[in-house]
Amino acid sequence: MSADGTGAPVLVTGATGFVGGLVAARLLAEGRRVRALVRRPEDVRRLSPWGPAGPPSGAGPPPGAGRLEVAVGDLDDAESLVRAADGCEVAYHAAGLNALCLRDPAPLWQVNVDGTRRLLEAARRAGLRRVVHTSSAAVLGGDGVHPVDESSPPPAAFTSRYARSKHEAERLALAFEGIEVVAVNPSSVQGPGRRGGTARLLLDYLNGRLPFDVPARFGLCFTDDCAGGHLLAEAEGRAGERYVLSSGTLTSREAIEIVARLTGLTERPRTLPLPLATAAATAAEQLARLRGRTPRLCREAVRTIAHPHLYDGSRAERELGLRYTPLREALERSVRWYLRAGLVRRALPALPPQP
Repeated sequence: MSADGTGAPVLVTGATGFVGGLVAARLLAEGRRVRALVRRPEDVRRLSPWGPAGPPSGAGPPPGAGRLEVAVGDLDDAESLVRAADGCEVAYHAAGLNALCLRDPAPLWQVNVDGTRRLLEAARRAGLRRVVHTSSAAVLGGDGVHPVDESSPPPAAFTSRYARSKHEAERLALAFEGIEVVAVNPSSVQGPGRRGGTARLLLDYLNGRLPFDVPARFGLCFTDDCAGGHLLAEAEGRAGERYVLSSGTLTSREAIEIVARLTGLTERPRTLPLPLATAAATAAEQLARLRGRTPRLCREAVRTIAHPHLYDGSRAERELGLRYTPLREALERSVRWYLRAGLVRRALPALPPQP
């Protein structure tokens, strides 16, 4: 491992996506030589040494930036993956498909399971020492009462086909022979640069477009903690093991209350009972089916949102040395980024304090 960008490159799949972009940016900030896998040469425009949040206004390259290079390849093309991995010592496999409400779930298995198998086979052929596999806390299930950790068995029923595909990919990765594999299981990754998932809830609230919410409790993994946890898994993780990455747990109501206090907003959304949300999702599915479209809301999405995501990320603290960001600080930094990025389109009574 080199800190001056001159050592063996580190392969990162999914570097044009959110989690992969976070990992690639952290590696570059530590002076590493990063080889980003992209599907098309023009995708290089989506790579940033600052990560998905982009640079602060007027900033140049981040200090200590390592070397970024590009390998064109695809998870469907085994030989392109071997070429991308050639000369590397380590790979971070963050590429994947995260989607709900799909009419045809086959792409989830093609990307998340078959793509993982091809990447691992290519890494073994290229002689890599270790692969850090980005799994998901969604594979853990749980009863909604007790926080689940790495020792938890898979749930009897998954909330989504996405969660099942990630479970199958993780099971394959941890049983793979001939190369070290360490898995990390982030909960919902949120922070600067994120516009979907929980960020959508907060942005709708900030913009006055959230008349209703649903009773939900979610694990949140702040962006810095997610990137740091990946790199610590490379350096300190035990082969064949997995590590939950979760900065903490909030209800949707608690997240909105924190954001309201930061910004001075006084309105609050009404909570929509879960049976009504499910009924609305059922109607949306039927309407989309009649129109031949993919619904924006579906029962799978409601199940995912309503599932009480209680995760115990303390093993990463004990064994990897990860230090989590307090949730209030995480939300404050997120709101400041929403404002800088122009995603809040109304005046707010107050602004979060600058660090």
